[in-house]
Amino acid sequence: MEAASELARHCSVALIGATGSGKTMLAEALLHRAGAVSRRGSIEQGTTVCDHEPEEIARHTTLGLTPAWLPWRLDDADYGITLMDTPGHPDFVGAVDAALAVADVAVLVVSAIDGVTAGARAAWSAAESAGVPRVVVVTQEDRARASFRAVLDQLRGEFGDRVWALELPLGEAQSFLGVADVLTERAVLYDADGSHHEAPLPADLVEEEHHLHQEVTEEIVSRDDEQLEAYLEGHEPPAAELGRTLARTVAAGDGIPVVVCSSTTGTGIDRVLDLVCELAPAVAGRDSRIVLGVDEQGGGGSEHEVATDPSGDKLVHVFRTVADPFVGQIAMLKILSGVLRPGDRLRNATTGVEERMPALFRLRGAEHLPVDALRAGEIGAVAKLAGTPSGSLLWSRVQTNARPARLPSRPPVFAMSLRPVSQSDDTKLTTALGRLLAEDPTLLLDRSGPDTILRGLGDAHIAVAVERLARVLGVHVTTGPAPVAYRETIAHGAAAEGKLKKQSGGHGQFAVVMLRVAPLPPGGGFEFVDSVVGGAVPRSYIPAVEKGVRDALAAGGTLGHPVVDVRVELFDGKSHSVDSSEMAFRTAAAMGVKTALAQAGAVLLEPVSTAVVTVPAAGQGLVLTDLSGRRGRVVGTETDADGRTRVIATVPDAELARYVLDLRALTGGQAELTLTPAGYERAPEGHERTSEGSRG
Repeated sequence: MEAASELARHCSVALIGATGSGKTMLAEALLHRAGAVSRRGSIEQGTTVCDHEPEEIARHTTLGLTPAWLPWRLDDADYGITLMDTPGHPDFVGAVDAALAVADVAVLVVSAIDGVTAGARAAWSAAESAGVPRVVVVTQEDRARASFRAVLDQLRGEFGDRVWALELPLGEAQSFLGVADVLTERAVLYDADGSHHEAPLPADLVEEEHHLHQEVTEEIVSRDDEQLEAYLEGHEPPAAELGRTLARTVAAGDGIPVVVCSSTTGTGIDRVLDLVCELAPAVAGRDSRIVLGVDEQGGGGSEHEVATDPSGDKLVHVFRTVADPFVGQIAMLKILSGVLRPGDRLRNATTGVEERMPALFRLRGAEHLPVDALRAGEIGAVAKLAGTPSGSLLWSRVQTNARPARLPSRPPVFAMSLRPVSQSDDTKLTTALGRLLAEDPTLLLDRSGPDTILRGLGDAHIAVAVERLARVLGVHVTTGPAPVAYRETIAHGAAAEGKLKKQSGGHGQFAVVMLRVAPLPPGGGFEFVDSVVGGAVPRSYIPAVEKGVRDALAAGGTLGHPVVDVRVELFDGKSHSVDSSEMAFRTAAAMGVKTALAQAGAVLLEPVSTAVVTVPAAGQGLVLTDLSGRRGRVVGTETDADGRTRVIATVPDAELARYVLDLRALTGGQAELTLTPAGYERAPEGHERTSEGSRG
């Protein structure tokens, strides 16, 4: 019973929402009200607990996932709450996904001034996809132009009848002095020192509040047969009983309560903490899900539920890692099962590496709070794990090929090339990028050609990664546009001889090959055919000929790009019993291919991708017009369950370099984009002149 009690008194809370909605300052106010910090910090001065990284301080915005633990006491019970401040910028949605993967409840923070923006909708969608219970906190109620009722109408219009207001503000803007509790039908007034007292409702609010009380009460009791029966008989359940049913309803995702506060004045802040603690027994300890039997790429497998059991096997989800210049890698953990203690040995079920747990601690921004143990359901951290990237599972079982569930795929949509500043930077670049990618799975390294390409979710994403590469890992690079990976093929067939004949003082070099090249259908790749008869080219040299052919095709044709979709036939040749060698035939084959390619005529091929743009129906026309201007070919349109339109088009990669940025500007940030490589197509006539400097 003791372990169960501890579990029920811990809750992890993901603060999600749009940029500028007030998430970081809400966290600051909650920490201050709980006594975890002595004074509230300032974003402008760079003194907040959660935005402590230099890149965040410089930009005055959240860029990563920052846990901040605080204690709270409610009804003679002690609770531990782990806040997780997350970015609102779409480039850093991977941090939101990581927080939602381990959160017991998501607090959607909405500004009383700006209302439901594109960022709020995206955050809501991410929480709904992750299956995380939600609460809405309307912040900035003390500011000019604040309008709680307008925001409440927006919330209901966007997210439906599950949205229930538990509070009404007493006054707004500079007159915001307290809240009306919808369940108790009492006013809670706040004094200048942050203390509060109950009072009767103002006369001008009684009718509105009572109507809302009846509406919310009916919604709550409809989820409990016993309460519903009593209510229909004229016996309204006490507020405490309604609160318990509400907690179960929120945990099931059937209700989303809305409360209001000011992070600046502290009005309503304690009630946000109370609400989280009241929800804790229902939302904390929800069974986690993992995927077993995944393949080498992390796909496949089947989902299994893991009971949040302190007496079970030790199973730990490393939901985020971050490189620290002083202590090395910090791994943020959620204990899915068992009790984790320093010295425990667990195996990484994803990479197979065995890890020994060093000292454990909780995080409060940059502060480390040591703990002796972390129990099932709790969140903490360790430093200096050797082989455990973000998204790993650590298990006391000898289990491999497993990963956490609830982690959506976020394919990259923006890319930049990286060029080391010095030879020293070049030497360290691969290792440093590996550490960077271990932190952030939404980054992708592309080294399929001569350039080093870093792919991510936008320009800010790449810029911050490059800054961290320099500050934390000591590797400096310059950036430039990612070159387009053009290819070429041949226009028609041709035949040529490749001949190497060299004589020196010792053994010479001699090889002759006769080759035919012919185009293959698009996507045909490369085909090598040996049709030599009579031993004109000895069998032992045939593999060397194929290697020489591959070398020449990879080195580029007459346009300077790798050659694809071609068939090369070796049909004759000559050898010498003494002077022939594998290297001679490899060289002769490369020479012959180059000659044949020059005769066969070059056709430039450009890479194309399938772009899927999800946008409100009103923005469909803008998207279609823009895609047309990018040489896009619309494949189809669909309407999803929310009434949004999905436009599917094939677009040349040369037109997509800044598309995600332009698309956000075009649609006011309301569009979502995924890009999937779709092969190569013939480039338009004259396109060769615009392809200089592109990647081979």
